Amino acid sequence: MPDAPPVLLSVDARGIATVTLNRPQVGNAYNAALLTGLVEGMERLRADPAVRAVVIRGAGRHFAAGADINWLAEVAEYPPERAFEASLLTTRAMGMLNEFPRPTLALVQGAAFGGGCGIVCCVDVALAAPEAIFGLTEVRVGVAPTPISTHMVHAMGLRQARRYAVTGERFDAAEALRIGLVHEVVPADRIEARLATVLEEVLLAAPGAAAVTKASMLGANGLTLDRRAMESLAQEGWMQRASTEGREGLAAFRAKRRPAWFG
Repeated sequence: MPDAPPVLLSVDARGIATVTLNRPQVGNAYNAALLTGLVEGMERLRADPAVRAVVIRGAGRHFAAGADINWLAEVAEYPPERAFEASLLTTRAMGMLNEFPRPTLALVQGAAFGGGCGIVCCVDVALAAPEAIFGLTEVRVGVAPTPISTHMVHAMGLRQARRYAVTGERFDAAEALRIGLVHEVVPADRIEARLATVLEEVLLAAPGAAAVTKASMLGANGLTLDRRAMESLAQEGWMQRASTEGREGLAAFRAKRRPAWFG
């Protein structure tokens, strides 16, 4: 039986697209296949004029638990050019989501760590269940969240992004709401109804006007990334991942021990 695709796409009769991260067995942690599926899926949806909005979901208990540790171990053995391309893939996926020309929404349950938290930073509307847990956890394993660094600042402000990116500490949905990472915290049994209400509001907006509004807000405030900026972020990311700290952090995580730099 073939493996299920890592990203599922559907579009309903109203033009509401649903993108489901579909690796529930690992908390929807991303690897190259999931990132490629996300990039290709967003490209398809961008090219479809019938699409009015995109909802990002995670299959199973969690939204997205960051990078797949087994993929990171594989990438750690890549030669420099290939390692850079892997980092650029992450950066590109986040950039495409951030600059998608139609409204984007995320429905967050369970864990949203690392790049999963980055996805939340990149959407226009984020709804979270009360039990959702967030974290910019990269530094705990010796790597840097460069593919999502600009988006973190956009979503929660520099002051809060600095705290959570340098400590790697986890925080709950109430704190995510307080710092502006999510827009609403909604009980799990009412979150689908709330999403439906927000989508009704989205459909009342003229699609062309919404696209211009979004592009102008991002562009006028320097919140878009050109190729050079993405390459710079990707370069910083893979070099830290390939560093002594990056290798030690990965080894410590896999061995379930504290890294050498602790204490």
